[in-house]
Amino acid sequence: MTTLLGIELAGRDVLVVGGGPVAARRTQALLVDGAVVRVVAPALCPELASLASRGAVAWDAREVAADDVAGAWLVQCATGDPAVDEAVAGWAHDRQVWCVTAGDVRRGSARTPATATHGDLLVGVVSGGEPDPARTAGVRDALAEHLRSGGADLRRRRRARRGGAGRVVLVGGGPGATDLLTLRGRRALAEAEVVVTDRLGPRSVLAELPPDVEVVDVGKRPDHHPVPQEEINRILVDRARRGLVVVRLKGGDPFVYGRGGEEVLACRSAGVPVEVVPGISSALAVPAAAGIPLTHRGTVAAVHVVNGHDGLDDAARTALRDGSATVVVLMGVAALGSMAAEAIAHGADPTTPVAVVENGTTDRQRTTRAPLHAVAERARAAGVRAPAIVVMGAVAAEGLLGTACGTTALHGVVDPAVVAGP
Repeated sequence: MTTLLGIELAGRDVLVVGGGPVAARRTQALLVDGAVVRVVAPALCPELASLASRGAVAWDAREVAADDVAGAWLVQCATGDPAVDEAVAGWAHDRQVWCVTAGDVRRGSARTPATATHGDLLVGVVSGGEPDPARTAGVRDALAEHLRSGGADLRRRRRARRGGAGRVVLVGGGPGATDLLTLRGRRALAEAEVVVTDRLGPRSVLAELPPDVEVVDVGKRPDHHPVPQEEINRILVDRARRGLVVVRLKGGDPFVYGRGGEEVLACRSAGVPVEVVPGISSALAVPAAAGIPLTHRGTVAAVHVVNGHDGLDDAARTALRDGSATVVVLMGVAALGSMAAEAIAHGADPTTPVAVVENGTTDRQRTTRAPLHAVAERARAAGVRAPAIVVMGAVAAEGLLGTACGTTALHGVVDPAVVAGP
């Protein structure tokens, strides 16, 4: 029965027998692990010769002898000569030294696993029976992909050995669909011991967390902020100071009207390590999911994003007046009427196309279209509710890309009475 051991080789003597490309690959891996490598071979391939010339390895330019094995913690044999490999394996066996033979692993007493690293984890796969390198490499790659996608529980269990403070990871969860959460975001969630979550973003991913992960809901709704930002900052710092890995799961991108900058400053002021994982901003993703290109050759070449709570700024008013940029409004449903009136008062064409996309990228996505002068009334009649993205400008016109181009039908039911052109 073959077992897999994690062996610490840093600072320990390892003998490599052979001077060819296989020996070079094994030597380079050993050097990465910090081993003290001595190569015994009559001649060296260019890669090994370069290592020897730089003093990275010691080289004995001769045939291997039995006494070379003495004192080594591990022997890597890659001569390409079965008789020599078998002799070296026998010498290592007699001296109780582990030996890997690259030509035929059955001759040695150890096997080199197919490995993949993920953070501070090393995953290795070996064949327990007949050697099958392609098979072990395939399994290794599948396990590595599983880890990369956040599919395993990666939380640390031995907290007492970790020491020091925990850390905070601000994760941009994207516009709402779980499969638009980035791989890096999923990996962060796989390591999380506490998740502080918003109302928006991929909340369905919370059901995939282990039951003992603490979930703190600090979600805000229009005109209802049960957990002030200062309290959110305090929660992040408090949990991290307990030595926990804290993920702050936010909708969209943490730095696009997500107050992520304030949370970073709060953590840094408290001496808590903090990392930011970018997310797909709903300002960009939701219009795309509704088949609305924010820029389009021959139509418009710039985008201006505003926060609906603050109303239109000078740049947005100018863009709507002269059509120089698409205006995207986040958190703008409640202010839709006042923004439309303000834009018209500053010279915008009342027939400027406007699209309001609710629950973008989810199975409840819906798009409501109307001209600028009528969009507030049409949205009220349709019962438009937050979360929604408002797109103002020529690109919001129905059929800009052709009737078959919009992707709304892929994400939700479209009400023909609501999706009306200007």
